[in-house]
Amino acid sequence: MGFKVAVAGATGNVGREMLNILSERGFPADEVVALASSRSVGTEVSYGDKTLTVKNLENYDFAGTDICLMSAGGAVSLKYSPKIAAQGCVVIDNSSSWRYDSEVPLIVPEVNPDAIAGFRKKNIIANPNCSTAQLVVALKPLHDKAKIKRIVVSTYQSVSGAGKEGMDELFNQTRAVFVADPIESKKFTKRIAFNVIPHIDSFMEDGYTKEEWKVLAETKKMLDPAIKVTCTAVRVPVFIGHSESVNIEFENEITADEARDILRDAPGCQVIDKHENGGYITPYECAGEDATYISRIREDATVENGLNMWIVSDNLRKGAALNAIQIAELLVNRGLLKTA
Repeated sequence: MGFKVAVAGATGNVGREMLNILSERGFPADEVVALASSRSVGTEVSYGDKTLTVKNLENYDFAGTDICLMSAGGAVSLKYSPKIAAQGCVVIDNSSSWRYDSEVPLIVPEVNPDAIAGFRKKNIIANPNCSTAQLVVALKPLHDKAKIKRIVVSTYQSVSGAGKEGMDELFNQTRAVFVADPIESKKFTKRIAFNVIPHIDSFMEDGYTKEEWKVLAETKKMLDPAIKVTCTAVRVPVFIGHSESVNIEFENEITADEARDILRDAPGCQVIDKHENGGYITPYECAGEDATYISRIREDATVENGLNMWIVSDNLRKGAALNAIQIAELLVNRGLLKTA
């Protein structure tokens, strides 16, 4: 007997991707329900070769539902996730609302699967920030080998991380440049077409943005609280795929060749690293793919035991939808979830 799965926020970029990946991976679901706000009720979304009609999240009865994949935003998750969890349905939440709660596991299955054991405290499991997810997938096997002391990350994040409005704004502004129309900025603080913006999320008192703080806090929670992390998050005019330039300082010696060999064998990683024109991965090439791609692995001579690398992944998949479904698969494969 299979499971009953609800996808909340099914009409959004990530929600639609969740439905696609549930079908692609053959998740053992007897029934999948698409949920969204009242304004989207009646909208049709695809699930494999089926079409689902969206129902209202606000009055949906979760009794008998095993898993809710929540991708409806932080405010909605704060309001509804505890109510859903209280009905016996496990919530896997894609927002930042529960990531820093000590009683809620924050999970990337390739990195810290054992942390899932505590999920029953609140019946909620958190999905990490999109840029953190791909980062820790690449860092974990290297940390196991040589123990990471410090990380300096610069992110190059696609507009799909800001939702459909972000993608529409890049498209409309790009078109406006070519036809000499006025350029309007609504979603982003400055023009994004043919530009980069060193600002994602709100500013904090110390000058960092919340997006940058998320990378720090989540890496520490999932990987090792002793690691020092600093980050600069940048929005770039790319539709799908986040990229990261990462400088790593290790406690123990590790060479670039050793790192390449370790990452080639690591779960979820794919190394594309030839020292030639085009011998690296770009966000355009990673769109629609599940792997976290690593390129430009090289030693940093300015610090002892230092490496540089380039990390790219599809933020809608590994950064969000895929990781959530891998968490659901982890629950099933470890026998932690029984059908309602």
